[in-house]
Amino acid sequence: MWLIGGPQGGGINVAAETFARACLRDGVRVFANIEYHSNIMGEHSYYRVRLSGDDRRSLLDKVDVLVALDDETLFGDLHAEFPGFYGHLKEMSKAGAVVYDAKTQIDPEKIGRPDLRLCPVPYQALLKTALAEFGREDQLSRLKVMANTIAVGASMALLDGSIDKLADVIRAQFTGRRANVAEMNVRAAAAGYQYVRDHFADGFQYKITPFRRKLKKGKGPLLIRAMHSAAMGKLKAGLAFQSYYPISPATDENVYLETHQRDYDLVVIQTEDEISAINMAVGAAHAGVRAATSTSGPGFSLMVEGIGFAAMTEAPGPVVHLWQRGGPSTGLPTRQEQADLSFALQPGHGELPHIVVAPGDVQETFEDSYEAFNWADRYQTPVIVLVDKYLSTAYATLDNLDQRLPPIDRGPRYSPNGHNANGKPADHPSLKDYLRYAATETGVSPRSIPGEEGGIFWTTSDEHDPRGHITEGAENRIRMMEKRMGKLEVAAREIKASRKLKLHGPADADVTLVGWGSTKGSILDAMVALAPKFSMNYLQVRLLRPFPSKEVAKILDKAKRVILVENNYEGQLGKLIAAETGIKIPTQIVKYDGRPFSQDELVEALNKALGRKSGRIQVSHLSA
Repeated sequence: MWLIGGPQGGGINVAAETFARACLRDGVRVFANIEYHSNIMGEHSYYRVRLSGDDRRSLLDKVDVLVALDDETLFGDLHAEFPGFYGHLKEMSKAGAVVYDAKTQIDPEKIGRPDLRLCPVPYQALLKTALAEFGREDQLSRLKVMANTIAVGASMALLDGSIDKLADVIRAQFTGRRANVAEMNVRAAAAGYQYVRDHFADGFQYKITPFRRKLKKGKGPLLIRAMHSAAMGKLKAGLAFQSYYPISPATDENVYLETHQRDYDLVVIQTEDEISAINMAVGAAHAGVRAATSTSGPGFSLMVEGIGFAAMTEAPGPVVHLWQRGGPSTGLPTRQEQADLSFALQPGHGELPHIVVAPGDVQETFEDSYEAFNWADRYQTPVIVLVDKYLSTAYATLDNLDQRLPPIDRGPRYSPNGHNANGKPADHPSLKDYLRYAATETGVSPRSIPGEEGGIFWTTSDEHDPRGHITEGAENRIRMMEKRMGKLEVAAREIKASRKLKLHGPADADVTLVGWGSTKGSILDAMVALAPKFSMNYLQVRLLRPFPSKEVAKILDKAKRVILVENNYEGQLGKLIAAETGIKIPTQIVKYDGRPFSQDELVEALNKALGRKSGRIQVSHLSA
């Protein structure tokens, strides 16, 4: 485990991602994630990168190489109400290495860690020498951020990494007129690399050499975040319109799509608020294009009336990506939590049909972001893709993004010739008197697009009759409620089992872990770590509405021992399972400190849980 820490706005993102990409090019599998404050500048932030020869899906607590860009990374904020107690130094593994500015003094005896390999590096002196080669030494103050590149080069030397791969990554980040800046950074990295090779690298026990794989020529693995794969899934599905209002952690996905909109005949609009964003997306869906919006908890709170509007008017969508973060209210804007499940299940007043799906990793986020549009069109209902900050910011290594997806399905459509857009016969008996909300066996009425010849588009958010006219008649209300809500029963029958849930591991395991969303990675890694000691499997619930009650109950009824794992306070999935199946999970492991589960935390918690018959275990990694 490699960790770099420093002041927010000091370039740790670029430094860490440069390091991660260099390791990837060197044949090493990478998993990485950043923790940062919600202010713009100054506060302590840190980026962890896990290196392995095999795919890993979570982080570790112990740090083998610590790269410090300031003293707070080492010692913590001793003026804080809850001081860090030597910062990240307390997280160091046995005989780990610390790369830091030579002007800082560390007393190994005072911190109680004489085993650490201390690597003081004269950042400023090395940077001045590197800049002098380009006649830029007089700009040392302005270019001091390049000390980060020296620190990255220094840590690569400790790990026996390739300076050439690091140089390749640095050059790839600069193009055109910035090529000179790239070469200055390459020289700075080489200076840090050589300094550590000359003074500290011999005999260091942690190396990336055992992790190296031979890469296929011309085909390197991907280093990708779920915010990227969500956007890619949308583009693959034919997204034509996305609205948004900036809010962390959803902004990254929106900006990524905004950057590529001209390449994909896509319109991305930043609206004045989330109310406008949802209503514009609903309007675009009614207009006939595939439409979406993306937000986080506070923004989603403003969207609930619009979601009800979409459900009442049976719009084909929109697809709403809800990137969860710590709440309530403003809460923890840049921290992790998966506590919006109950909200997503009931996003508004009254009873409304909608679908909720929660992918657990980068690949599943791609798949669910794509298929959400098929569901939106087929069942004419909003679809919520429940993701979170951890999935958004965590980089994972993939050899390929599996793009074997079902064909695009636009659902039943009105057509003057009596056929849908896919060429199949239309699902209504007559085109002479088209009714937008006509009763059908599935509850889904063929839709027309405004301006379409022979079609009628008449809709209202009030209760309405099959033609779309407002009415409050009791008989009509019953028919229309049964029509709308019945679509969920159809969806529950038609959605593939592989999209609903998955049992990872042996069916006859002694312990069954239950979870959803981004806890998947930590759970699977913890299972591997505990495999010699315990036989475990993992029930991942992916489709949360309509809930696969029978399938979940069938697995849990056979389970010998069940433990719930959730990144929230209440154990919301556990409550949902109890409500839908009557099965109460007696043992819960929960975490709600604004950080994701690490593999180490979950292993420790599972060992505790397995020593009890029941109970609740709260996990927290008390750090910056």
